[in-house]
Amino acid sequence: MTREDERRWDERYAAQAAQGPAPHSVAQVGPPDVFAAYVDAFPTAGRALDIACGRGITSVWLARRGMRVVGLDISAVAIGQARNLARHSGVEDRCRFDVVDLDNGLPDGPMVDVIVCHKFRDRRLDQAIINRLAPGGLLAIATLSAVGAAPGPFRVAAGELAEAFAALTVVAAGEGDGRAWLLARG
Repeated sequence: MTREDERRWDERYAAQAAQGPAPHSVAQVGPPDVFAAYVDAFPTAGRALDIACGRGITSVWLARRGMRVVGLDISAVAIGQARNLARHSGVEDRCRFDVVDLDNGLPDGPMVDVIVCHKFRDRRLDQAIINRLAPGGLLAIATLSAVGAAPGPFRVAAGELAEAFAALTVVAAGEGDGRAWLLARG
């Protein structure tokens, strides 16, 4: 991402914090809404990677379930908020948050039992995501979709997630109303 992208995301997270509940509000902790009906599919132990983690809401939820979580985001403001949320939630010992420019690829790291990627899509990371997922691990990815919405640069085409992650076994998936999501096992 460019410095401009980084600045834009920092400003966006700072503005959200100024408008809404405190960025460390434990009441916000939980899975992305699209995966709420599938919480039993998520493990309660092991390692997780939250790509484009934002304020850490999903990362902290996974840590509260018992997982060790690494959250990555381009925004230093969001990463600071994620660290505060983990501290206020009592799980800072199970969370690590790093500022990472994913344009440079997915950073090296161990295989993980869960990968969450919510509201972010970079096709260049697909193979790295598959490679990072431990055998039997769970991928939870959700993004904007052209299905039920106008096409755009950040929207996936119909069937794109299923095709990109065809090497995995689909647990559940959906497309429509401008979003697409996939739960799949390695």
